[in-house]
Amino acid sequence: MTSKGKKPTGVSVRDPERTRRRILEAALKEFSTRGFAGARVSGIARRAKANKRMLYHYFGDKQGLFRAVLRYKISDRLSRIEEQAPQTDVATSLPLWFKQNCQDTDWVRLLAWESLQTTKDAVMDETERRRVSRQSVARIKRKQAAGVLRRDVPAEFLQLAKVSLAMFPQALPQLARIITGRSPHSPSFQREYARFLETISTGFRP
Repeated sequence: MTSKGKKPTGVSVRDPERTRRRILEAALKEFSTRGFAGARVSGIARRAKANKRMLYHYFGDKQGLFRAVLRYKISDRLSRIEEQAPQTDVATSLPLWFKQNCQDTDWVRLLAWESLQTTKDAVMDETERRRVSRQSVARIKRKQAAGVLRRDVPAEFLQLAKVSLAMFPQALPQLARIITGRSPHSPSFQREYARFLETISTGFRP
């Protein structure tokens, strides 16, 4: 038993990292449901079971929170792919990226909202996102130089093809259903589409 007014050994009254992560997850859900323009800090606070003051303390404002969500998700997604298959290239990673999008539909919807609500050429945190994208393109170029991927296609287009193929069914599920007659959310569709990606990815190779 501990003395009154003292916390037990090893017990933390606060866990800033866990609180921050909870806010980020709640913000992802709110932004993916309502878009940046429609999302409310009060709604995010309710989802996170935190007060608005805590959100402002960690992230400054709604823009800062959106920027943090982008960076958190991009880093998290890259880390998960790296853990699953650290040596994959744009071809062999296609099914992995698709499966991740199937499990991460909030992220796909957030990007769809961003596209709808962007009225200028620039998007939030574009400089950092371009930096991450350039790293992906640079990896493709190294694979091309090593003869692993075909060299007669611009590396930027290979990266764009990877993102497009892996995201399309979840980003535009109504079109996927109209074209195939099946819901892209069904496990059978996802298994077959992943196999399809494995098949066509051979076209990325020399």
